[in-house]
Amino acid sequence: MPALWIAHVTVTDDEAYGRYAALAGPAIAEHGGTFIARGGRYVQLEGKERARNVVARFPSLEAAEACYHSPEYQKALDHARGASERELIIVETSE
Repeated sequence: MPALWIAHVTVTDDEAYGRYAALAGPAIAEHGGTFIARGGRYVQLEGKERARNVVARFPSLEAAEACYHSPEYQKALDHARGASERELIIVETSE
C-alpha cells in the first residue's frame, strides 16, 4: 500500500535548511517518493503550528522508511538538524 511522509517544520536557519532541501529532494525521489504538498497554504486547526508542511507519497511504508534511513537522506538531514524544528511521520494510506 502507498504511504505518505508528512513533515511539519519550523525553519530556524534558512541557509542550512536550503542545503537540506537540495539534498533531500533527490534522496526522496530515488526511493520512489513524489511531493504532493511542499510549503503551500494551510490552515492550522489543532496542535503546534509549523510554517512549513510537506507531504510526499511513496510506493509503500517500507520505501518511505528506507528513504529516511538511507545514507543520502541522512546526509541531507545533517543540514536540517539545528536549522529546524520538525515532526515527521509516515502513514500508510487506505488505497
